[in-house]
Amino acid sequence: MTRPYEVAVRAEAELGEGPTWDAAAGRLLWIDILGSRLHTYDPDTGRRTVRRTEQHIGAVKPRAGGGLVLNLRDGIGLLDPDDGFRWLHHEPVPGRRANDAAIAPDGALWAGTMRYDEAPGGGTLSRVTGEGTVEVVLDDVAVSNGTGWSPDGRLMYYIDSPTRRVDVFDHADGRISGRRTLAVIEEDAGFPDGLTVDAEGCVWVALWQGSAVRRYTPGGELDRVIELPVRLVTACAFGGPDLTDLYITTARTGPAEPPALAGSLFVVPGAGKGLAQPAFAG
Repeated sequence: MTRPYEVAVRAEAELGEGPTWDAAAGRLLWIDILGSRLHTYDPDTGRRTVRRTEQHIGAVKPRAGGGLVLNLRDGIGLLDPDDGFRWLHHEPVPGRRANDAAIAPDGALWAGTMRYDEAPGGGTLSRVTGEGTVEVVLDDVAVSNGTGWSPDGRLMYYIDSPTRRVDVFDHADGRISGRRTLAVIEEDAGFPDGLTVDAEGCVWVALWQGSAVRRYTPGGELDRVIELPVRLVTACAFGGPDLTDLYITTARTGPAEPPALAGSLFVVPGAGKGLAQPAFAG
């Protein structure tokens, strides 16, 4: 049987995460949270860059005016086009770090946090505007993870990993309501981690300890599974000029001896059709 995936970048990321297509630059952004590394990958040329961050990094996204926004351990940082760094919002909390984040249709950053010990209620999901205004939207979170919006922006999907659920909210004008369950991951299938939404409104979910990415329809039906040769699958996103290639990050953290490809960046060419992602408005 032909395997559906390819190894885009063979790496040893301790906790690879957050793949994001940077359309303006024609490159994929991804990170190693615990390795404090920001990676870029150009699939046309194969060129790669690695930048060390001064602290653990949970997510990186492009900015509308150029540069990048970073969800960092101690708050939200901005990398300017000239490579200068500044804090947009600085709020260190002992024992807490940044995790996954996403850009909403209106250009706001929805940034997640979690405690290093993953204690229930120790994390948050906050909405951050381009001006730096921060509103905590969810404050009873353990491991804030995948966040994404339906093609029309009227639904927001969200994962708090220990719940084993993919939840869905109604979304309008930066507000969410009506939380309900889209899908539940079985105990022997791992934990839901990162997610992305495709042009058909289906939700792709990476499975930590599950060696797979699953696709769920808007009605919550499982309709596709992509199996991978590593156990710790962390996140996924569509990329490439036509947004048809599914990039998948993985990790090698933990006490067990990891598989050879753990921590690498995988790609499934022609997996589907992604949605163009907005840039951060700041």
